[in-house]
Amino acid sequence: MQNFGKRIKELRKSAGMTQQQLAERIWVSKAAISNYELYERSPSPEILIKLARVFHVSTDYLLGIEEDKAPALKLNGLTDEDIAVLENVAALLRKKNLSHGHSKGKKHDREH
Repeated sequence: MQNFGKRIKELRKSAGMTQQQLAERIWVSKAAISNYELYERSPSPEILIKLARVFHVSTDYLLGIEEDKAPALKLNGLTDEDIAVLENVAALLRKKNLSHGHSKGKKHDREH
């Protein structure tokens, strides 16, 4: 968890959130967020998952295990046919966004 505090602070600021706002979203105190960012305290596994969900990143990214912050699309339990359908839908959405010049929203460069 070497970079955990730094990553939380960067993600929070890039989301335009205060420590208080983040605290309210994950049901902890503002002091807890401050402690995480200052490396004075580590979050419980439950809080770590909540943080990952708020920022749309993997827990591995928060923990410094991965450098890529985009969460992986979970494909377990899907058939090869299901995966092919999802890949086709993703390709169509990329094409639509390129043709319409959409720049709003978060774009990911990582494949599943």
